[in-house]
Amino acid sequence: MRWKRPLIVIVVLLILVVIAGWVAMRDSGRARLPLSAQMGPTPDIVPPAPPLVTTVNVARVVGWKAGEMPTPAPGLKVNAFAAGLRHPRWILPLANGDVLVAEAEAPARADGHQSLKDRIARLVMRSAGSGAAPSANRITLLRDADGDGVAETRTVLLSGLNSPVGMAVVGDQLYVAEADKLTRFPFHVGDTKIEAPGVKVTDLPGGPLNHHWVKNVIASPDGAKLYVSVGSNSNVGENGMAAEQERAAIWEVDARTGQHRIFAYGLRNPNGMAWNPMTGDLWAVVNERDELGSDIVPDYLTSVGLGDFFGWPCFYWGGYSDKRAPDCDPQQAQYVRRPDYALGAHTAALGLSFSTGGKLGPRFAEGAFIGLHGSWNRRPKAGYQVVFVPFANGKPAGKPVPVLSDFLNARGQARGRPVQVAIDRTGALLVADDAGNHVWRVSAR
Repeated sequence: MRWKRPLIVIVVLLILVVIAGWVAMRDSGRARLPLSAQMGPTPDIVPPAPPLVTTVNVARVVGWKAGEMPTPAPGLKVNAFAAGLRHPRWILPLANGDVLVAEAEAPARADGHQSLKDRIARLVMRSAGSGAAPSANRITLLRDADGDGVAETRTVLLSGLNSPVGMAVVGDQLYVAEADKLTRFPFHVGDTKIEAPGVKVTDLPGGPLNHHWVKNVIASPDGAKLYVSVGSNSNVGENGMAAEQERAAIWEVDARTGQHRIFAYGLRNPNGMAWNPMTGDLWAVVNERDELGSDIVPDYLTSVGLGDFFGWPCFYWGGYSDKRAPDCDPQQAQYVRRPDYALGAHTAALGLSFSTGGKLGPRFAEGAFIGLHGSWNRRPKAGYQVVFVPFANGKPAGKPVPVLSDFLNARGQARGRPVQVAIDRTGALLVADDAGNHVWRVSAR
């Protein structure tokens, strides 16, 4: 029986090696900086530190239990404006108090093809509360007739759409940004159903591969132009630059003719867009690239001007080079526009709305509300909250202030995930929670 002792020693050593390897892999993806170091106009940009294995640290969605809700900032209160929705992605408050909600998931690939990486990504997203059921593909109208902050009625305004997200009302037209096209419908504020067929304004980059499928739209103040956000078709160009034609950009579309031009480009995945009420400039929040480590690259909030180039896929944060990107010209670095304000790496900034006054208190009178959907590629997790970036004289001025928190429970599971944020006609803040299937309403106490 003497042979058993060396065998036991070998087995123990092998177990220790496996444990050490697992710890090394786990720690190789862990953030070294506090998230606050990556927020503001001058974030710490550290060298890339890709982990041995891609960090996957998504919060599993468990939903809201009865009586649970997110925690508002001091001086604010929150209530459920609507519950039981189906992946509410985007919201648009109307002048009469009605609220439009786009309920949508990612569209299925037209060719049905799924690579191994696609399948893994699908499993990860399903755990994160997306893709568990086919897309609802509708816009729902919520009405709070008695003004108590809770929608008593809901009606399906439009159905049969293709993963609709962004919405804009201009005159008697409702514009809807679907996954592959911009469509307009005849609409008067107060209508509860649209029967007329839509008219395609312009095609948008779509399938069969449509990596960043979410499209948003807002109108210029005079309604003559529409601005449409179109995300990239990859993380960093790995699907080839032919697949990125007119993507990673904000389009400017003529509302009358449908003709378009690229307004700004090199924005990996822009989503939320809004007009700065102090300056009249267009601002956007942008999701940056993954798989360079938990500490970079920070997502950001920035003003956007005609012809601005923000660097994707070759550069990030004003000129840092990404060696993974194909066909890069180092000379282009001098033309890269640096973003105005970092929001932390992998926080997944999606929704954006500027404050419209002091209805939520003086500290929220000037600045931007941002929905941080939450990370999947960072350890520890980041985002999963709504924040407010204070402004002064039309520019960011200070660190983000939490407005609505505790979308994660004590075990790090997601009860919900905030997406779009919007100010209603009373000055309250509405928050679309796609994983929790709620629209929350934040108001002053």
